Amino acid sequence: MTDTLFTPYTLGSLTLPNRLVMAPMTRNRADENGVPRPMTATHYAQRATAGLLITEATQVSDKANGYMFTPGLYTDDQARGWRAVTDAVHAKGGRIFSQLWHTGRVSHTLLQPDGGDPVAPSAVPADTQVFTPNGFEPPSMPRALAVGEIPTIVEQFAHAARLAKSAGFDGVEVHGANGYLIEQFLKDGSNRRTDAYGGDIPSRMRFALDVVTAVVAVWGPGRVGFRISPRGVFNGMVDSDPLALYSRLTEALNDIPLAYLHLIEPLPGHPAFTSQEEVPPVGKELRRIYQGSLMINGGYGKESGEKAIAEDAADLVAFGVPYLANPDLVERYRRNAPLNVPDQDTFYGGDEKGYNDYPFLDE
Repeated sequence: MTDTLFTPYTLGSLTLPNRLVMAPMTRNRADENGVPRPMTATHYAQRATAGLLITEATQVSDKANGYMFTPGLYTDDQARGWRAVTDAVHAKGGRIFSQLWHTGRVSHTLLQPDGGDPVAPSAVPADTQVFTPNGFEPPSMPRALAVGEIPTIVEQFAHAARLAKSAGFDGVEVHGANGYLIEQFLKDGSNRRTDAYGGDIPSRMRFALDVVTAVVAVWGPGRVGFRISPRGVFNGMVDSDPLALYSRLTEALNDIPLAYLHLIEPLPGHPAFTSQEEVPPVGKELRRIYQGSLMINGGYGKESGEKAIAEDAADLVAFGVPYLANPDLVERYRRNAPLNVPDQDTFYGGDEKGYNDYPFLDE
């Protein structure tokens, strides 16, 4: 079991020097136009020894925004801002994917163009909080997307994927977890539709598969990841049968040449995420079904990560909170050195304008 985290891994056409992945974590450090600022390049370059970096969640359109000062990837200015990040990471020998994101109903009219309503599969509000100009507030009531609007959002993901290429990323991850738009379509607690995008499991899967297929068409095989949280309740999510839903989804994903499937299934005591307590873990079954590379996330440390890889529960392990105050996490784990503990008054201190990070959010 010893040192399995530090063995190289072939991910598509990329060779990763180790199995540690930095999980996407919201930083709320972009400017008012969703452009990454210079500190973003510093942040990711400092952590380039990870086998793979995945960026904070990045909006695919101006209507995809759910939190202030989060970055986008739908304008040329945003792509240029991200190019500075990828150049800095590559100069340090790292590899970096962009996580593509649409928040759907987890938004507010104050964050939408012209004060419009957030969109969702159904007009069901999210039980959560969003970061607005007035501070944290409940999301606004969403409106249900018309069938004719859905292909436009699929194309927004594809457009963001093309801009990610131009910005120099090594690949992208489609965010299908944590209560955002793709998961809102997947789970029956938020999807009450009766058309081709709702109802039975294949219909609820359709939007997710359309998005992933469109993004893979841009990047080609082995450069697109997909993130899921089958039992997650973050942002007010629930499903009546996560095992049935995600078993079918995972079987369908076997037909798409992904780089990896990124599974969030929190370990007991995770500081940010809880699960549907009545639903048993699904990770072992999804590992059995999925034929590609599996990445796991959910409060792992060195020992638990080593154990997961040694027991073939996963190929890669994503770490979130430990990376916040330990940019040299790979070396600290390698030497069994103690970890720094994030301090909100220092590490989470805001930028030069005084905006604070969104603490401990492993997106």
